[in-house]
Amino acid sequence: MRTHYCGDLDSSHIDQEVTVTGWVNRRRDHGGVIFVDLRDREGILQVVFDPDDATMFANAERVRNEFVLQVSGKVRVRPEGTVNPDMRTGEIELLALSLNILNESETPPFQLDDDVHEDLRLKYRYIDLRKPEMLERMRLRAKVTHFMRSFLEGDGFLDIETPMLTRATPEGARDYLVPSRTHAGQFFALPQSPQLFKQLLMMSGMDRYYQIVRCFRDEDLRADRQPEFTQLDIETSFMNEDDIMSTMERMMQGMFKDIMGVEIDSNFLRMSYAEAMERFGSDKPDLRIDLELVTISDLLADVEFKVFSGPAKAEDGRVAALRVPQGNQLSRKQIDDYTKFVGRYGAKGLAYIKCNDVAAGRDGLQSPILKFLPDDAIAGILERTGAESGDLIFFGADKEKIVNESLGALRVQVGHDMDLVQEGWSFLWVVDFPMFEHDEKEDRWTALHHPFTAPNTDDPAELEANAGTALSRAYDMVLNGVELGGGSIRIHRMEMQQKVLQLLGIDDQEAEDKFGFLLNALKYGCPPHGGIAFGLDRLIMLMTGASSIRDVMAFPKTQTAACLLTEAPSEVSERQMKELSIRLRKPVVEG
Repeated sequence: MRTHYCGDLDSSHIDQEVTVTGWVNRRRDHGGVIFVDLRDREGILQVVFDPDDATMFANAERVRNEFVLQVSGKVRVRPEGTVNPDMRTGEIELLALSLNILNESETPPFQLDDDVHEDLRLKYRYIDLRKPEMLERMRLRAKVTHFMRSFLEGDGFLDIETPMLTRATPEGARDYLVPSRTHAGQFFALPQSPQLFKQLLMMSGMDRYYQIVRCFRDEDLRADRQPEFTQLDIETSFMNEDDIMSTMERMMQGMFKDIMGVEIDSNFLRMSYAEAMERFGSDKPDLRIDLELVTISDLLADVEFKVFSGPAKAEDGRVAALRVPQGNQLSRKQIDDYTKFVGRYGAKGLAYIKCNDVAAGRDGLQSPILKFLPDDAIAGILERTGAESGDLIFFGADKEKIVNESLGALRVQVGHDMDLVQEGWSFLWVVDFPMFEHDEKEDRWTALHHPFTAPNTDDPAELEANAGTALSRAYDMVLNGVELGGGSIRIHRMEMQQKVLQLLGIDDQEAEDKFGFLLNALKYGCPPHGGIAFGLDRLIMLMTGASSIRDVMAFPKTQTAACLLTEAPSEVSERQMKELSIRLRKPVVEG
């Protein structure tokens, strides 16, 4: 139906007769001459309809935005003074010789250049996806997945599919359940990840596996979460952490150079989990922001001000400072807003000191808390934070977890608000994660990653004796403060796997019920193996500069996990429910 895409035509096609198809992006009537900007996947082409052909011209007068057209004509140079340097086709236009209206369009609910509410965009997603910026995001996404496949297959990886209907995997979020018609009263679970299956593939001798796979998690949503999402899933045999991380670095370097034209440093920075939390309050720090947390607990342990001395002395407490260069310019309202901001993370307040003249000591400082602090503590704080005149110092004092989360988030917020974020791409590996976290409510250990992550010891007895301080062989790749992917070396010996499950409070019966098939497979020659999974949607979000993964997915859900386009989820018929042996219970109405 066409000889060329609209956006592929240029001055090399002048005097050629071509046929193009597409949507009407815009129509203009200039005193007897009609101009139509015709749009397709590759760009926009200006089409000119002269009144010489009365029938064709009458058809052109009927054309409106989003009509679908087929136009044949002759490519010519635009008249002098009408060249558009901002368009790929800006030097030429198409003089129409024939017009075929393939389909008409009602007035769209919004124009492509309108700034409309996201709900309207999602309801009419097929129109929203016609926007050039949305098309470019889908195009980049396709380039990224093509590169991933080419790179991994060139490196010996096999693309292998894993089941969508399976048992629940211990990933931490709620499962989406699928009732079975043939096994009444029983359910499949949609996979939160292919974790167990990719490990089984290593036990099967596949050696190197990858899959670009859909995953499902029934969890509360936010900008970078969706109930269904896509990840690049990878597993390898006989490779250690360094081997896997090096391979992934090469993939990212090649991808950014090939697709973005960006050179990435050959060696990614590596940082321990402990250092990341100490300096940035986060296990996914954005290193483009040159602000750091500084521990000052030792300086304040003996002050009379209990707000500081209490957490400073507590075993699980922390007092930390965050210096903001030239932060004195912050108004009281801005400081109050930041106080409310850290409150979302459990902080009870946000103390601060304004450094008007550091050389003057106490007299050059301004803060309600100064009267509670002795001179030696103040001097120690100024020295340790490296404060200069014009700076502001924020303080966090509470349980270590609250201080890290609140000041870590504040660091990022202040960095963006004060334009302290440097340009570029900051890749980072975070390593040496704790093997376990302590659940205070239930007084038990939980796995920081998942129960199949290997500890950094091969001795089960040593792991049990040092469970609180044991480190895992896990690693996360971080880009610009966003976790792109997480992985680990897996447990490949039965005695270690049994010990980890015991420490997690999982008895033999529960272990057999949840993942007995994996445990059984460990008995039959399991190789050392490890892998990683990357959030594809997050990666594309960063590469395109989008603010939400919804903007890089063709048909995303809302923040309530609903599809406005198809109106899913929806009720199903009584017949379907009966076939599945399911009966709905009416919700209880109070009052």
